[in-house]
Amino acid sequence: MSVYSDAISVPMIPLGLKETKEVDFTVPIQDFICEHYGEDSSLYDNEIKELIELRQAMRTPSRSQAGLELLMEYYNQLYYLDQRFFSSHRNLGVHFHWYDSLTGVPSSQRALAFEKGSVLFNIAALHTQIGARQDRAATSGIDKAVDAFQRAAGAFNYLKENFSNAPSLDMSALSLSMLVRLMVAQVQECVFERITITTRDTKFTSQLQLAQEAAQVSDVYSLVHQTMTQPLMKDYVPFSWASMVQVKSEHFRALSHYYAAAALCDHTVSFDGEECDNESDKAFLKFYVNIASGQTLSQILQDPEKRRKLGKAHLRRAVMRHEEAMRVHSLCKILRKMDILQDVLCQTHKRSLEKYLELDREDDFDETAEAPEIQAHTQQKPDITPPSFTTVQVSDIFQRLGPLSVFCARARWGPPRVICLQKRDGGMGLTLRGDSPVLVAGVVPGGCAEVRLTACVKGVSLKKN
Repeated sequence: MSVYSDAISVPMIPLGLKETKEVDFTVPIQDFICEHYGEDSSLYDNEIKELIELRQAMRTPSRSQAGLELLMEYYNQLYYLDQRFFSSHRNLGVHFHWYDSLTGVPSSQRALAFEKGSVLFNIAALHTQIGARQDRAATSGIDKAVDAFQRAAGAFNYLKENFSNAPSLDMSALSLSMLVRLMVAQVQECVFERITITTRDTKFTSQLQLAQEAAQVSDVYSLVHQTMTQPLMKDYVPFSWASMVQVKSEHFRALSHYYAAAALCDHTVSFDGEECDNESDKAFLKFYVNIASGQTLSQILQDPEKRRKLGKAHLRRAVMRHEEAMRVHSLCKILRKMDILQDVLCQTHKRSLEKYLELDREDDFDETAEAPEIQAHTQQKPDITPPSFTTVQVSDIFQRLGPLSVFCARARWGPPRVICLQKRDGGMGLTLRGDSPVLVAGVVPGGCAEVRLTACVKGVSLKKN
């Protein structure tokens, strides 16, 4: 796990790229061109070299937009490769070797779908790295991180819905579902960070909103943790990931109770102010999952002692959640090395504890009540942005073979034949139809009835797009 983020931000979880062995397409493609298309394969050495160089480059893309475009270029080129050289009745015979992103376990298949799925997986993984390295101290960095994580979620989701029977566990449906949820949770965390930056006031409703947003982040991370601890995933997902997700769930739950206490304890009664209007009353009534009947905003806010006790109850739960987050953090060696994360956990725990001690009184002999559960709510739900394959336009590397609709792997080609037509009074004895490559539409009985497609006349190719 790497830390890319700014010192004031909690680190995100990026995903490493799948590694792959080199693939030499030379002999398999040469044989296919010779046997299927009946052409001199040496004429396409430059095209084969271009394909090999493109695949070699996409093995180590830069962690930038240029790297994403390189991966997408190769992914789109695989469509043409599939049409030209792969068919249901014949396989090209190339083995694609890829390694699991998390475990490094190798997998190999001859199916081009495995190659396409692995490249798409790396597109998603690269989005996670770009998102994790953003400086989230400013809204511009947060917006870039949100966009990257949403695109990662979309690519993982597309992979889950369109590719099946993957030989590696990282591309299984269960693993991809976990990764989609993880990306959505990280988007939700970014949404919370943006609100904390843009919310400058300390109004009662503003603090309630922060509390509910933090509760939402806690809930989505809790769901991710449940997915990671399922039987098939528990021994597969890195312990540092599961620990980080659990730490964040506890951390943001603590923050939700802290902001609830801030709303109650830092709030001052103003009969003419914003706090006592109907909107605030409704906001408070929707703030808890369950609230005792008869409790209204005005009853609590106009009674300083009730506000203090309820705020103290929230702070007590906040401190407990902070301590649980710190405990889980201490159990993971990798997380202990993250000074940024440890500083954030310690600072927020100290802040909640100090505020709790401010509210504690020597003559307060009543047992602190249990704070109600805060209703999670967000102003912005994450989007899952599907991959846009048309953003990177590519040209068919092997377009010299002829129009794809005719010169493709699915076509059943017989051996090419050279014929010599003698022009007679009635013409050449056949009629042609269509643009190049032209089709023989009709023949004179006893003529060249077996000829179906004319590809070359006097050495001039008719196979133009």
